[in-house]
Amino acid sequence: MNTTIRTATPEDAARILEIYAYYVEHTAISFEYTVPTLSEFQNRIKRTLERYPYLVIETDDGIQGYAYAGSFIGRAAYQHSCEMTIYLDPHSHKQGLGRKLYEALENRLKEMGFLNLYACIGWPETEDEYLNRNSADFHAHLGYTKAGTFHKCGYKFDRWYDMIWMEKLIGAHQ
Repeated sequence: MNTTIRTATPEDAARILEIYAYYVEHTAISFEYTVPTLSEFQNRIKRTLERYPYLVIETDDGIQGYAYAGSFIGRAAYQHSCEMTIYLDPHSHKQGLGRKLYEALENRLKEMGFLNLYACIGWPETEDEYLNRNSADFHAHLGYTKAGTFHKCGYKFDRWYDMIWMEKLIGAHQ
């Protein structure tokens, strides 16, 4: 399978939003309740690209996923840290696309001088039809470690979910 990883553009928003909509409507992976509008999503991409990488992975069948970094906390002292986000088309899991995409994002962030990467992940006490532990397992497989748990902080589909933070250090802290 041929794959290309490139910087996302606002013109990619319709396909990226199509991928994201699945997670909003059918899972507790995203804690959003409603799918953003196309215009709102285009603006999210534009705002992210002002400071951080926003990447898509394409195959011969088009965009299969996206990943981006964003502000961690938003204070000057955290300028070498960022939050990571990744979503794949639900039919594109278990093909190595997520690893390729995340590694490309990590490499770009390292080149930009980021040292700490954080992932905010929905966590079920018991896996259910809306949330499993695959995201945490994915991150652990890529070298992230659990840094903390917020208990019953997300409410979606008439049930409470925990949130965990995972971290990965990618540079020397001098």
